[in-house]
Amino acid sequence: MIWPQVGYGFVAAFIVLVVGDFASTFFYHVPQHLWFTLHLRTHHDRRRSYWDHAVLSKDPSVLLDGLLGALPYIIIAISLFPLSVGGALIGLALGQIHVWWRHTTELGWKTPRWFVTLSRQFSLVLPEDHDGHHRNPDIEFGDIFRFYDAPARALIAKLEPTSRRSRNAAVRRLRRLKRQPART
Repeated sequence: MIWPQVGYGFVAAFIVLVVGDFASTFFYHVPQHLWFTLHLRTHHDRRRSYWDHAVLSKDPSVLLDGLLGALPYIIIAISLFPLSVGGALIGLALGQIHVWWRHTTELGWKTPRWFVTLSRQFSLVLPEDHDGHHRNPDIEFGDIFRFYDAPARALIAKLEPTSRRSRNAAVRRLRRLKRQPART
């Protein structure tokens, strides 16, 4: 029967998108914003086009950032092959199409109002949402779904004292203190 296979395929694609977005957000994106620089250098560099970054770039660091962000989706898709190879691959394809689409504001794309209304019902990240993340890296987390934004920001706020920014600020304060003459 074909209907159970279609159902399994739909479930597999859905899991790849929802669980993959969770894993990519919390195991790659949030840690990159807190402790590492690869993602910030490649994805939030305001000197370069982010359409180029997401779609056209051949820069090895940009490609590595994209691969590391996609790795959770790939691992989940592979784990779902026993359920539905086709569904897992469709989930990956839909995720990739979404990556390209969410970077289209730089090309002048404006999401039609009717689609904004519809997508908000499913918490989809729109190109305008992702553009907000490019402009302010501290907002609009989640690659595909917006419902990961608030938990991601809460986690970042909780872990901020351990972040690269906090560590660098502490080092700068210590350097300033060392340069100040001792008071007697």
